[in-house]
Amino acid sequence: MHNNKKLFLVHCGFYDKEILEGIYESHVNFFVVAEDLQQARSKAKEHPEFKRKRMHIDGMQQLDAIDGFRITVERDESLSEPTSIQNYSYRELSNKPIPTA
Repeated sequence: MHNNKKLFLVHCGFYDKEILEGIYESHVNFFVVAEDLQQARSKAKEHPEFKRKRMHIDGMQQLDAIDGFRITVERDESLSEPTSIQNYSYRELSNKPIPTA
């Protein structure tokens, strides 16, 4: 079976009433796996945070290759969570070394 899933970054905007009464637009990015742009758009709109914050989509990117490395997407049934993202606290302005995994 041919896997035609792709990785998309969905850039969303929203006005958060808890921050300065919502006068300024805030942004967040979601990663979505989908077959095409339309499906990625629909999946992003189903994200609980997207609905809760009444977001809108400002832009989308399909990630095919980065720095000469092709991005491939494959299902892994052994994963305990549907999404796994490694987050690192890091600011370029500090003199602290980059954390290791």
